[in-house]
Amino acid sequence: SYSNNMPGRKPVVGGNWKCNPASMKDLDGLIANINACNTDKCDLYVCPSVLHVPYCLGKFTNAAQVAPQNCNIKGCGAFTGEMAVDQMKDMGITTVLIGHSERRGEFGLFPMDDNTTLATKLKYILDSGLKCVFCIGEPKSIREQGLDAVLAEMDVQLTQIYGLLDASKVVIAYEPVWAIGTGLTATPEDAQATHAGIRALIAQKASPEVAEAIRIQYGGSANAKNAPDLSSQPDIDGFVVGGASLK
Repeated sequence: SYSNNMPGRKPVVGGNWKCNPASMKDLDGLIANINACNTDKCDLYVCPSVLHVPYCLGKFTNAAQVAPQNCNIKGCGAFTGEMAVDQMKDMGITTVLIGHSERRGEFGLFPMDDNTTLATKLKYILDSGLKCVFCIGEPKSIREQGLDAVLAEMDVQLTQIYGLLDASKVVIAYEPVWAIGTGLTATPEDAQATHAGIRALIAQKASPEVAEAIRIQYGGSANAKNAPDLSSQPDIDGFVVGGASLK
């Protein structure tokens, strides 16, 4: 039930398949799972592995959008290993996800993005006429310092994009890094407090109008069991689901 949410903020749910599945023969089953979702009351997007994006395009029957998991900073050209928004647009793709913690270098991975490259990418995406799911989140070391420290880090991650935020084109995906894939989940109350804090930052540094309208998803080990309690919170506007979206 999303009865607490501001009127006009339509819930949005995303499934991030990350670098899965290993075999294309498993895609039809995953696509069928998504097609079984009722999207009357929410927007839905799916982030397949880049190699699987073309296969998935046109396969969803319930308006689910295919959203690649990254893009480059400025179009086609000499960017080996990258993918351009221009190419996505040509394929009919309308949404792209950027800034996932695994790209930012959490989990001991090499950092492939930082706040500056992500601001550049967001501007490129929006200038190209696409929509964006922009991920932010804090590691456990910051969460353990308390909510003020978490929100200070969220401000750092948002500072370069406050001026770009357009609630009709950008969804914020808040993903507490310590809860991704660990089975740990913020309590609904903690998640709500963080989302409310992010919304307050946006009200202060973008505008109250943007803050009221922008959708903020929760993405920390969300699953069928904890989703109802999380979704009843007034500032949680849906979910990004990782591992659970592959089941």
